[in-house]
Amino acid sequence: MIAVAALATVAATQADVATPAGARAAPTLNERLRGDIAPTHDPVIIREGDTYHVYSTGLGDGPDRIIAHRVSNDLVNWRKAETPLAALPDWATQAIPGAKNAWAPDISFVGGRYRLYYSVSTFGSNRSAIGLLTNATLDPTRPGYRWRDDGPVVMSDRTDDYNAIDPNLVVARDGRQWLALGSFWSGLKLFALDRATGKLLNKNEAPVAIARRPAPVGAPAPIEAPFVIDHGGWYWLVASYDYCCKGSASTYYTVVGRSRAVTGPYLGRDGSAMMQGGGTILLRADLPEKERFRGPGHAGHLRDRDGTDYLVYHAYDQEAKGRPTLRIARLRWGADGWPKAE
Repeated sequence: MIAVAALATVAATQADVATPAGARAAPTLNERLRGDIAPTHDPVIIREGDTYHVYSTGLGDGPDRIIAHRVSNDLVNWRKAETPLAALPDWATQAIPGAKNAWAPDISFVGGRYRLYYSVSTFGSNRSAIGLLTNATLDPTRPGYRWRDDGPVVMSDRTDDYNAIDPNLVVARDGRQWLALGSFWSGLKLFALDRATGKLLNKNEAPVAIARRPAPVGAPAPIEAPFVIDHGGWYWLVASYDYCCKGSASTYYTVVGRSRAVTGPYLGRDGSAMMQGGGTILLRADLPEKERFRGPGHAGHLRDRDGTDYLVYHAYDQEAKGRPTLRIARLRWGADGWPKAE
């Protein structure tokens, strides 16, 4: 559980909204989701043409065992689609012995190609790697569809103070590109990227620290899954705190902080620093989730063509034995400039 000192610095953004007597609130997008939405873990989302694509950690058996892929034409009804990676490449299995699947992919379109970063690791270890796949299109029926293995981007091992998982490509307003990543250890980092290749700009350059949770004596303070959103002249860092992967017992929740610079410092609405375990709560199980869906986290972002912002994430369904399930919430920006997930 989060340390008492850190908890005191984390301010909730959510508030109960009064509904007139007898009025029935319109169903949220989450309440309308249908089709193949579970098991989904660590999802990200993008739109190409009229199709929305969700990529997520590979689970179970079958063609999406390495990386799962789902598509929808309306954000509501979801179906399985062709996986971008049917087996881990040789470089990944050699670098990370014991790895079975790919975790926490990130999808973006930059420089005329789609980039899909993904993590390879084993549970509880920071011997990890982030790889890169690229493609001209996400549509298997279009000419030029072929996922190209561009190899490893960054690796970590026992001598490093970070864990090379949970990647997110960040394109700053000045055109510079960064890879946000990290889980546990010393927190979340930014690595500068080469714009043309999507690989590290300088392999010998130390990463920039953007968030961490100082651990109380004798207890870990989990932080992971960075995602950076550019909105309103601010960069917004979304991160997940506490524990995922425990089904309905998961204590995952999501916080956000903002900074004028992509490299930080990121602060919550109350001024609490994400480098000290602070931030402002964005997703939590006992708020609009009605407590059915536990441990909401690993949030990604989509800005649709009409400017609407969405958060995609997973949560554990108590009515389905804690199965990780796809969740999508509308992200609204308040008069004070801060986001609220609905």
